[in-house]
Amino acid sequence: MRLGLTPDQEFFQDNTRKFLDASVSPAQLREWSGLPSGHPAPWWRQGAALGWTSPLVPESLAGGTVSGAALADLALVAHEWGRHAAPGPLIATNVAAYCLGQLAAGSDAVSALPSLLSGETTAAWVRVGGGDLGQSVLKVGLEGERLILEGVAEAVEGAADADWLVVSSDEQVGLVALTPTAADRSNAAGVAEGVEISRREGIDLNRRWARVRFDRTSVPLLSGAAPVAHRLLDLALCLQQAESVGAMEVAFAMTMEWVTHRYSFGRPLGSYQEIKHRLADMRMWLDASAAITVAAIDAWDQDRPDASELAAAAKAYVGHHGPELVQDCVQIHGGIGVTFDHDLHLYLRRVTAGAPAYGTPGQHRRRLAGIVARRAAA
Repeated sequence: MRLGLTPDQEFFQDNTRKFLDASVSPAQLREWSGLPSGHPAPWWRQGAALGWTSPLVPESLAGGTVSGAALADLALVAHEWGRHAAPGPLIATNVAAYCLGQLAAGSDAVSALPSLLSGETTAAWVRVGGGDLGQSVLKVGLEGERLILEGVAEAVEGAADADWLVVSSDEQVGLVALTPTAADRSNAAGVAEGVEISRREGIDLNRRWARVRFDRTSVPLLSGAAPVAHRLLDLALCLQQAESVGAMEVAFAMTMEWVTHRYSFGRPLGSYQEIKHRLADMRMWLDASAAITVAAIDAWDQDRPDASELAAAAKAYVGHHGPELVQDCVQIHGGIGVTFDHDLHLYLRRVTAGAPAYGTPGQHRRRLAGIVARRAAA
């Protein structure tokens, strides 16, 4: 996805790729799909040891980045994540790690950080007031140093298996410790006072979603969160688009191999003009998706004023063209492409499930239009 990696970045990416090659084959993913969390806990801890949870955390707190560009490094993992349709709460746990790493100086919640970095615990993330961006939470108000929540957050990734719940608005961040329960928290109430978590079915075989209901839930706020809170949505968007681009790359590569070796009426399938035109469009979508995603990642890393604009643009573009690209890959494969056993389905499900996450492409087009309009008015 990114050209000109440093030697350290190449080493980091290669380690992740080799580990995923060895541990999450399509057959293994299908086997793990029956697990409540979509993966075994020891596997996630192994990945954390490779550095999946540490790039956004300062070195002084046992984190560290290999190149100095924290999100660019983590996006290398997210990209491989998509290329392998890997399971696990990569995005939410890193959002939580970033929050705690940035706010450690003023909060006792830093005690949660070591276990997140080691992979012993995981986190889920709820964006308060995000009804226009994929979730629906009613913020009741503030009572002292606590956020009071009432309502429902839909499609919260990993919440049913998480040990920590990060709740954020554009200016505040709160942290909830979820009571350890059995591995399967289906329809479990009482994991924390005023919080009810119930699993929801999704189309991705190994990605897990849940509904989180708040009943006048009092959430302790982390102090000094304003400079961090407004960056969380864009952080999640950048990682999710990097993952989608990885899945798109594999689906497109599988299709290129298919049209080269599959013959129809004595000719390679890829020799027909209609197929050539479709492949050209798909290549353009893929390259443009990678380019806008890299631009958004760099803007976030540099904390530039246009970071939100580029993150919204990346989501709007990749979220629209990603599912279309993989659907075309399925169609070009013909009858075998629509069978459940074909590996293309792993990538189709991953990209399709990711398209509405953290807001649909249409919602982010409106967000982007608002950003541009406010800038023009200013």
